Amino acid sequence: MSQATHAISNLVIHRLVPVEGGPSRVELRAEANPLDDAAVRLMERLCRHLAERPGKGFGHFERDEGNFPMAHWVRAHAIEGSLDFAGLSREMLGHLQQRIDEDKVEEGGYVLFARATVFGADCLYVALLQETLGTVIGDGLSIHDSPHLDMAGLQVAGRIDITAWQAGAERYISFLKGRGDVAGWFKRFLGCTDVVIALKETKKLVETIGHFADTQQLEAPQRDELMERAHLVLEEMGERGDPLSLQAVAAQIFPDALARLAETLQNEALELATGFVPDKRALRPLIRFKASAADWKLEFERSSLRGGSVHYDKESNTLVLSNIPDKLRQMLLDE
Repeated sequence: MSQATHAISNLVIHRLVPVEGGPSRVELRAEANPLDDAAVRLMERLCRHLAERPGKGFGHFERDEGNFPMAHWVRAHAIEGSLDFAGLSREMLGHLQQRIDEDKVEEGGYVLFARATVFGADCLYVALLQETLGTVIGDGLSIHDSPHLDMAGLQVAGRIDITAWQAGAERYISFLKGRGDVAGWFKRFLGCTDVVIALKETKKLVETIGHFADTQQLEAPQRDELMERAHLVLEEMGERGDPLSLQAVAAQIFPDALARLAETLQNEALELATGFVPDKRALRPLIRFKASAADWKLEFERSSLRGGSVHYDKESNTLVLSNIPDKLRQMLLDE
């Protein structure tokens, strides 16, 4: 993320302090944080971690704004202009505190609220940041402990794409699923209903794998092997009912270039969901071509192109089929 692709309009950090055996308490910042270089760098790191992190959920606002008031507050701030950003952050922090106390979540931390335009989209960010100890070298080359925000351990963060929401998109909220049941209470805080349609998500995954295979400049046998392995892995997951993990799928499909495939699958722009069971109906394009025209339909395995039973002549744009079954041959002769 750079100044050319984003612009931060508001940023404020409050603090949520857990109290053993009782409700948490909050420390409110009196005014917004200045949008200086440090704030910009913090947002860059946050956006980068969100983009690179596997295990995201996607959805839209719950309709019941009485129990899930996030949509009401965002509308009041971003559309109606009746709630300023400081007021929005306080409303959201109070609601976050309520959800944490209800679920008896023991973790606290610094709660970041920000509004930024990212690649043309007006977005609202919220993240629960915690500290960890690092090491710095001081004067005289002395060694000191130094607390800093633990971005690598980020588990609780979400984004509301206000632009997509106003445009009527099906999904405009994204959030980290985190470890354990983090996603449950944080999703309720966001007022988010998951939108994961397994068939649609599987089709998107298959298209992404196919595009990846096209960009790797693989020899034909290697490309076929990658696609066949992807089909086998995803089909077995579907049969077992295993929820999808992008990192695990990348490791099984293309271990020779795990990092490249994982980066492709986790590209934030694709909004590939996780946690759904692959739908076997959408896996066929990995190993099979299927097409139709006004007066014919055709379906054949990718491997038949290598085996020679199907030949495509790009100069004449024709397909030649070999090894015609006897029954079809006789029908053609009779015709």
